[in-house]
Amino acid sequence: MNDEKAENRLYRAIGLMSGTSMDGVDAALVVTDGEAAVSLGPTQFTPYPVDLRRLLKRANAVALDLDDRTARPEPLAEAEAWVTREQTEAVRAFAATLDTPPDVVGFHGQTVMHAPDRGMTMQLGDGGAMARDLSIPVVYDLRAADVAAGGEGAPLVPVFHRALVVQAGLELPAAVLNIGGVANVSFIGANGDPTAFDTGPGNAMLDDLMEERHGVLMDEGGARAAAGTADRAVVEAYLSDAYFARPAPKSLDRSHFDLSLVAHLSTEDAAATLVEVTAGAVVKGLEILPAYPKSLTIGGGGARNPVMMEALERSTGLTPKSADVFGWSAAFLEAQAFGYLAVRSMLGLPITFPMTTGVRRPHTGGIVARP
Repeated sequence: MNDEKAENRLYRAIGLMSGTSMDGVDAALVVTDGEAAVSLGPTQFTPYPVDLRRLLKRANAVALDLDDRTARPEPLAEAEAWVTREQTEAVRAFAATLDTPPDVVGFHGQTVMHAPDRGMTMQLGDGGAMARDLSIPVVYDLRAADVAAGGEGAPLVPVFHRALVVQAGLELPAAVLNIGGVANVSFIGANGDPTAFDTGPGNAMLDDLMEERHGVLMDEGGARAAAGTADRAVVEAYLSDAYFARPAPKSLDRSHFDLSLVAHLSTEDAAATLVEVTAGAVVKGLEILPAYPKSLTIGGGGARNPVMMEALERSTGLTPKSADVFGWSAAFLEAQAFGYLAVRSMLGLPITFPMTTGVRRPHTGGIVARP
């Protein structure tokens, strides 16, 4: 690894991300030295089959009760094999569209349980099998080393966000907010040091609401939320959760919050309420940062929801901008991050830090599987 680093070369990395929405896998090409040089390339989304999404939800329910992160009772074993096959084929198809083959793949895997307070995090995915199948080095299981060292194992993306913010010349301090199933913020201070944590619920509950009631994956364009009225009492009930009183760094499992508090509301009012919960959680997060940011850049599915963006502007007093504005990709920002992190891992560079995950010292992570 040190010899590779000494070359001071650029690596072509395909990053993969399949988030807590469990709807499919994002793939993105990043060309980087693992440090300041970052060039963003093509992207591709591959949806999961409906049966795999159902299997993953069952696997998630089983994983919550495990005390061994290596255990693979059914349906986890079946789900891991299926996720590995789906994502391997996604890489193969994506790589076929590129002029030059990738040097490495960053394989995040599918999170089915994240409980750092118990020293547990589980991402399904067999990186060794993927590396052998593709004949490309694969970096996987990127969270476990941080958790084992006493960190939260999340968020992992702040060091990538820092590289983008510095490259774009944004005025510091700046914040990058990713609104996936769970929302997380990366704060880049005036001295360039990152602070990060999960702010709270992102899109997970809203997506679950739409699937349970209407059989669709999301509130497309925020249409349901736009037609509803938020129930302020319910918003405050969600925001009274003990998670928000915890100091940062901190991280959140997708299953920590559920739909029980909005069960009595219409779909429209429930959707509007859940948007306000996400925005309110972000405000609570910004208030505990070392300083209030001068800008707020949004990635993830929340960037495509105009109701969410309006709620963030009203609640934070900032004008949120989609990551697309800066030539990044709101939709593929996390996949790009895992390509970048794969290169850092391969070179032995740290990917987590005391103020991003709470780990005691900057820590590298990820297993490098060679063909």
